[in-house]
Amino acid sequence: MPAFALAVKLGATGLESDVWLTRDGVPVLDHDGVVAGRLRRRTIAAVTSDDLPRHIPRLAQLLALASQHGLSLSLDVKDAAAFAPVREMLLAHPDLRQRTYLCCEDFTVLREVAPNLRDVLLVDSSRLDKMKDGPERRLAQLAELGVAALNMHHSDWNGGLVTLAHRFERLAFAWDAQFEHALTALLRMGIDAVYSDWVDRMVDAARAESLIA
Repeated sequence: MPAFALAVKLGATGLESDVWLTRDGVPVLDHDGVVAGRLRRRTIAAVTSDDLPRHIPRLAQLLALASQHGLSLSLDVKDAAAFAPVREMLLAHPDLRQRTYLCCEDFTVLREVAPNLRDVLLVDSSRLDKMKDGPERRLAQLAELGVAALNMHHSDWNGGLVTLAHRFERLAFAWDAQFEHALTALLRMGIDAVYSDWVDRMVDAARAESLIA
């Protein structure tokens, strides 16, 4: 939570985290989904929420922070079982539901869950070389499924692909944009969201392009 608070202080307009589900069904935030114990490592799915280390926050804490500051959220849902409880939490916060994006890295899982998640914003997180039928076919599938956005590594995007995504009325997100030249190029392409570990660089690039105050 201190890292999220710092990002807000530095000017980030959105926050990103990975969501896992505990054994007692509580969505929590962690990168690896593994808890190190004295004798062995356990997955978060095998641990109750009350037994987690203090540094692992609950999703509810992030939702409260985002609501307080009017932030967008990007949640990388690592456990397919977490989609349902995350959806329920978002439905209880209508303001957040309109600016929270649930990302899925497995297209097979995404196709399975999408029909039951039409009332939240879904994102296909992928790479260009994983799309056997090409990006146009993938974007057409996303449109059919009601998936809001395609999220790819920044190096996969070009102006033509951003235009293609918008032609299908899908948003274009770019992750791992760590350097000024990459951030600037993406913003000039018309990308809809960038993910970066360097909040100051990201904010400076957006300000230079007059995208934020």
